[in-house]
Formats: sequence, C-alpha cells, structure tokens
Amino acid sequence: MTNAMLQLTAYHIDAFTDRVFRGNPASVVILDNWLDDTTLQAIAAEHNLAETAFVVPGDAVHDLRWFTPTCEVDLCGHATLASAYVLLHCRHGFNAPLRFASRSAGELGVDEADGMLWLDFPARPAQTVEQAPAAIEAALGANSVEWYVGANHLAVFKDAATVAALDPDMRALAKCNREDNSGVIATAPADDGVHDFVSRYFAPAHGIDEDPVTGSAHCTSAPYWGARLNKTELAGRQISQRGGTVMCRLAGERVHLGGHAVRYAESRIFIDLEDAKP
Repeated sequence: MTNAMLQLTAYHIDAFTDRVFRGNPASVVILDNWLDDTTLQAIAAEHNLAETAFVVPGDAVHDLRWFTPTCEVDLCGHATLASAYVLLHCRHGFNAPLRFASRSAGELGVDEADGMLWLDFPARPAQTVEQAPAAIEAALGANSVEWYVGANHLAVFKDAATVAALDPDMRALAKCNREDNSGVIATAPADDGVHDFVSRYFAPAHGIDEDPVTGSAHCTSAPYWGARLNKTELAGRQISQRGGTVMCRLAGERVHLGGHAVRYAESRIFIDLEDAKP
C-alpha cells in the first residue's frame, strides 16, 4: 500500500540584497492550509536557514508564520520580505500592497515603491539601563557605551570597527539568551559616508549564532538612531559576513523597512502524510 504524499513548493530567497549569496537567505513555503506545528518545525529544521516562512494565501490577508531551525519566532523581517517577493514575483494573482496576518505581531503590510519592497512593522523601542548585563557583555567580548533592553538587548558601541571585530562566546551568549528569550543587537555609528549606523545580531539560543540581516532588529535600532541623529529616514548596514542594507523610515509607532530581494532557487517538498502526523 502506498501512503499519500504531500507536495509543497518552496522558494529560497536572499533578502535585503539584490545579489544572490548576499543578504539573508530565507525559505518560503506556500501552503493551502496549516500543517501541524511539529511538521512545520521539522521542515524548518530540514531547511536549516535562519528562518523558514510559511504562507497560507487568503483573499485579502495572507497568514504568515516564521520558524528558525529550533523554534517559532514572533516577528521576522527578512522572511516577510522574502514572502512578499515570492507572492509578487514568483506566483500569479497577487498585487502590492500585501497584508499579512501574524500570530504575535498583528497585521503587517508590504508595499512596493522606489524599486524596493517596504515592510510596515511595529516599532520596538528599547529602554535604557544604567549598567550593561555583565554576563552578556562578557560573552560579547567588548565594552559597550550604552545598553538598552526591549524585545532584544541593544548594545551600543563606540565605532563600527568594534562591532565588526566582535567574536562572541556563543555558548555563554546562548545561556544568557535562554534566561530572557532575547537576542542581542550590537550597533555603532557607520563610518562609510553612506549609511547612518551599522549592526550585527546574535541569537544562539534560537538556533542562529549570527543572523546575516535582521529586519526585526531594525524595529529597535532605527528608533534609537532616529532619536540620536534627529532623523526619520535612515540607512542601516548589517555587517555580517554576507551583509545587507535596510532602509528605515520612522512613522510614529511603526517602522517602514525597505530592501531588495532576489530568487536563488525553487524546489519541491515531498512528505509522506504518515510521517507528517504529530
């Protein structure tokens, strides 16, 4: 007897870049209906990218969830950008602006303008603390000049060179991450004459030692730099090994994040429905 086989289409998209092998890669899997969480997590682990996005298209609003190789996350910028790119440029019947329904971050919008995709995300400003958490700062291996706490930790350093040189103790940092379920954004002023600030993002407890380009982190870093530089439009550069640029526009309680995306691959997923049972 042959078991029924579920076949899904998956897209590998490099986000916040206009060139393959740059930016942040995401898998986007299109579903007709939601699968059980165990199967979704198994697919994300099999893809082993920073995030796999699952999209159930609707008439006006499309359901969207994001998984790292080890857990579901409440907000992800680059995989949302990738999902919008797939619907607009790899599928038929979709037009900008798009609306996505998420489980934790509310409704998210994506529009297309100025040759880029623009995410409409909630701002997540962080609050200053008098003293940096000693264990986290020690794990990062450098002294910050300011420290903020919000959805993630925001560690501000004196210059871009210090951020670029960070070589965290990932085991120690993961232990800290697990205590408050937060990642760490390391940021500093840019010195290239093009961008306003640079950043890196570490979340080893979530299965991502260093995320190449983190849209959601800019929901925290952009409000900080906007207030510090007295600007509502900023250019952020994430200086990971792959690297990527995130354009930022502050709009009250929202942050609009702009970037490019490029398709690297399309594939088919084959899952025996017996294996997919929780």
